[in-house]
Amino acid sequence: MAKAKKKTVRKAKPKAKAKTKTKRKSGLTQMTYSVSAELQEIVGAKRLTRPEIVKKLWHYIKAKKCQDTKNKRMIVPDAKLSEVLGKRPVDMLKMAGLLNKHISK
Repeated sequence: MAKAKKKTVRKAKPKAKAKTKTKRKSGLTQMTYSVSAELQEIVGAKRLTRPEIVKKLWHYIKAKKCQDTKNKRMIVPDAKLSEVLGKRPVDMLKMAGLLNKHISK
């Protein structure tokens, strides 16, 4: 009969504490832009970063139910939103491009 090999028990080495990595913000997310009067009515502030503007715009769109019910990618502007995006329904990916007219450094 073959003898079973004995397993040697190793002591676990104490792991060095991992450095906490802080996420660096890119320059684009830190830049604040001044907002046109039409867009101010929607987002509610004079100066915001671009991601904050888009986030508040989406909050307005969902609160006012401006998305098409069948195709959620399409945004159907109401009276306030039509001053910013135009009167025709807009694809959600093209919305950010239409904001350029209302944002300045």
